Amino acid sequence: MPIVFTAYWLTPAKHRNLFLLIASYYFYFSYNPWFLLLLIGTSGLDFYLAKAISNSQNQAKRKTLLVLSIISNIGVLFAFKYFVFFYNSGLSLFSNNPQLLSNFIIPAGLSFYTFQSISYTIDVYRNKYKADDTLKDFLLYVSFFPHMVAGPIVRHHTLMPQLKTIHYFKDIEWGNASKLIIWGFFKKMVIADNIAYLVNPVFNNLPNDFNSIEFIIIGILFLIQLYADFSGYSDIAIGVAKLFKINLNINWKRPLLSKSITEYWQRHHISLTSWFKEYVYISIGGNRVSTTKWIFNILMVFLLSGLWHGANFTFIIWGLLNGLFYLLEHIPTKQHIKIPSLLKWMYTLFFVSIFFIAFRANNIHNLTFIYQEIFIHFNVTNGLNHLFALNDRLFFVALTFVLAILFIKEIQEEYTLLKLSDFKENYLAPTFYIVILCLIFCLGNFNANSFIYFQF
Repeated sequence: MPIVFTAYWLTPAKHRNLFLLIASYYFYFSYNPWFLLLLIGTSGLDFYLAKAISNSQNQAKRKTLLVLSIISNIGVLFAFKYFVFFYNSGLSLFSNNPQLLSNFIIPAGLSFYTFQSISYTIDVYRNKYKADDTLKDFLLYVSFFPHMVAGPIVRHHTLMPQLKTIHYFKDIEWGNASKLIIWGFFKKMVIADNIAYLVNPVFNNLPNDFNSIEFIIIGILFLIQLYADFSGYSDIAIGVAKLFKINLNINWKRPLLSKSITEYWQRHHISLTSWFKEYVYISIGGNRVSTTKWIFNILMVFLLSGLWHGANFTFIIWGLLNGLFYLLEHIPTKQHIKIPSLLKWMYTLFFVSIFFIAFRANNIHNLTFIYQEIFIHFNVTNGLNHLFALNDRLFFVALTFVLAILFIKEIQEEYTLLKLSDFKENYLAPTFYIVILCLIFCLGNFNANSFIYFQF
């Protein structure tokens, strides 16, 4: 990063995009050289297909080219991510002694950059813009290294104009970039990676003796871990992009403060949610259809969202549970009952965390065991003894402290308890981030744990 940053600003403006493309490809090459060829091949094909769509007036030809783009991208996704799942599932149904395949290695960021390419060809087909970009600029649009491996998913009209603009070193937003990067590393290394010390042993050693309350607490902790892990990555990516004068989309808007499942999905992984809304939900009719068809559309979007995250029945269950509760919240009622905000927040936090147990469970058998312990065999035997046995008491004190920092900062951003002032901007904010930086080195987990969303 320091080498790329320095070389980028020393490179003449007309050659910066080419340099950044080479740097992004080297970044991806260091992960797996063969998967770089896949990235170049899929994005290059979409570039030429979009050109052909843009230059053609024949509607049938344009549609054929669009279908070819979609099939090629979905085909790559299916081959690497879903083929083994569907093959093994089908074989298990029709064979008493199936020879199951092992999962393939999934190229990093495959789901992210294929969705970004698909959105481009669809937008060109819909005549949102002309496919007049150079090959170099388009390949950089797909592979710009901060956001490529785990988002946010960026639209052409947001990123491409910035890539075509000449930027100046003096205009770098050092303060905003530094704050985002420091806060992102804090969420990842101090919060997410330390929560993993509690969450991983529980999910990886089932069945076990944890009671219902402990499973619920672990579910809530995993929800926070996932948020801190993924939003931490997004903050780092957005902050790093600012060092190149590129502004990426906000991907999270404090979802842990949501007061309904519907609101949660308006704040969680915003770039993916908006992608499904625009390119799937609206494409199959949205809400301008009959009630039955609308229910189908909602469930289909949540089902596909679950499958997008992984080829496992647990992800399908996770998606459908969210879809069902989303629909329940939209049932019209004759009498409006005012529910206190605190109760609505507790309801949302409880059920979203219960849903995310399905997201984290290693397989359907483990998920069934946990749900049975929570909803059927409810017990509080031994209190929280098994949970506390996972680590020493000082660890729990430190974890409570950093979680308090997370929620206080989120509440401050949500409700602006401390009003904007010169003292806050010049003294309080810098002091806060210096303390956060120190806490990263004091409490951070430096065991190089990968980001959760790298697997998607």
